[in-house]
Amino acid sequence: MINAPSNVVSYLRCSGRGQVDGDSFPRQRAAVNAFAAANGMTVQQEFIDEAVSGTKDSLDRPAMMAMIAMMQASGVTTVLVETSSRFARELMVSEFLAKQFEANGFRVIDCSSNRDLCDSSDPMRVLVRQLLGSFDQCDKSVTVKKLAIARARIRASGQRCEGRKPYGVLAQEVDTLNRILSAAKQGISSRKISDALNADGVTTRTGKVWNFATVAKIIRRAA
Repeated sequence: MINAPSNVVSYLRCSGRGQVDGDSFPRQRAAVNAFAAANGMTVQQEFIDEAVSGTKDSLDRPAMMAMIAMMQASGVTTVLVETSSRFARELMVSEFLAKQFEANGFRVIDCSSNRDLCDSSDPMRVLVRQLLGSFDQCDKSVTVKKLAIARARIRASGQRCEGRKPYGVLAQEVDTLNRILSAAKQGISSRKISDALNADGVTTRTGKVWNFATVAKIIRRAA
C-alpha cells in the first residue's frame, strides 16, 4: 500500500470528442474520489483534458501542463488517475511522462491497482509498468481498429457515428429542443429565443447561457 498524502490532485482524460458528454468522466471521477476517501486523501483540484489522445506528451495536454504548474506552486506532490491508461496509452509516452513527473518529485497513483506509476527505485516495478504500458498500447490499437470497422459499417447504413451528439439527443434536452423548434416555426428570431431561454434559467448542455448563434445552429441542423 502506498503511503497516503493528505492533499492530492486528480487527472481525468478522454481521447474522443464524443466521449466528453458520455460516462467516461463521471466514471473516472467516481473511482478517483472513492480511492481518495478510502485512503484519507483530499482532492484539492481536478484537471480534465477533453478529447486528448493518450499518445500525446504533457506539452500537448493543456490540463496536464496546468496541473504541473499548480503542483510546483502549491507543494502538492501526488496525482490520482483512474487507471494507468488515463495517464498514457503508449509505452514511450508513459515512460517519458513518468520520468518528467518523477524529476519534479511527483507521484501518479493508479487508483485501480494502488501503484505509483513514477516509481523507478525498484527494477521489477519498472518492468511491470512497462509491460502494462505495452498492454495498454496494444489494447488501444485493437480498439481503434474495431471502432474504425464499426464506424465504416454505421456510415454505410447512412447513420451518424462521429462527433459530438447533436443537441436534443440526450433525454434532458428534448423539451428544450422542442421549445426552440416550436418558437422558430412561429417565426420568432433566434435572438429572442435565446433571450427567453436565459430569462427562464434554462442553460445549455455545458451549463452556460444561450446565445442566438447556438440557437440558430440547432434550428438549421433540425431543418
